Amino acid sequence: MLTSELINHNIPQLQLNDSVGKALQLINDFKLNHLPVVSEDHFLGLIAEDDLLDAPGDQILLEALVDSFKIAFVKDTEHFLNAVNVSNAHDTMVVPVVTATNEFVGVITVNDLLKTLGNFAGATEIGGIIVLELAQNQFTLSEISRIVESNDARILHLNTTIQPETGMLLVTLHINKREIASIVGTFERYEYHIVFYHGDEKFENETEFNFKNLMNYLGM
Repeated sequence: MLTSELINHNIPQLQLNDSVGKALQLINDFKLNHLPVVSEDHFLGLIAEDDLLDAPGDQILLEALVDSFKIAFVKDTEHFLNAVNVSNAHDTMVVPVVTATNEFVGVITVNDLLKTLGNFAGATEIGGIIVLELAQNQFTLSEISRIVESNDARILHLNTTIQPETGMLLVTLHINKREIASIVGTFERYEYHIVFYHGDEKFENETEFNFKNLMNYLGM
């Protein structure tokens, strides 16, 4: 999905001749931490609530705060994940979208990004989650897929992240069924380190199984 498909047209834009007071009121009304400033439909930057609060007075015009503008944006032809990166890097709740000629198109809100990211990651799809930890040079997608598929399941989504403190790779698997006990068991037999899993565990351990059999026998 491209950034141009996520534009929120309800978020206002500011002009250089707008006052600090007006900008603060809009930021408060829309519960944001930044708003875009434009001039003749060209994007100039983001103004932060903190910089507005530090201004010497509410009547000061935004043109006096140009040096405080944050230059953060994405192009309208980029993938929406780039907007996620910009939002995280600049700690902003809105990400401006511009054309190749810097014409302001609109903004994407962090709420819309979160919803889209959830859909992208398959959060709305029913299934189990398994998180593996392994060395980066041990990651083999084909083997992981084979283990899952050998249990009559398939991977809906796969995500990898590197733990900065250890350098180990975390592999998050979203499986297309919730009954994942057999898959977990297979990974364990192949000596994969499982750090987390969530699903319907349709199995009993050996002790519980033997205990129930004994109780059934004694009750006969």
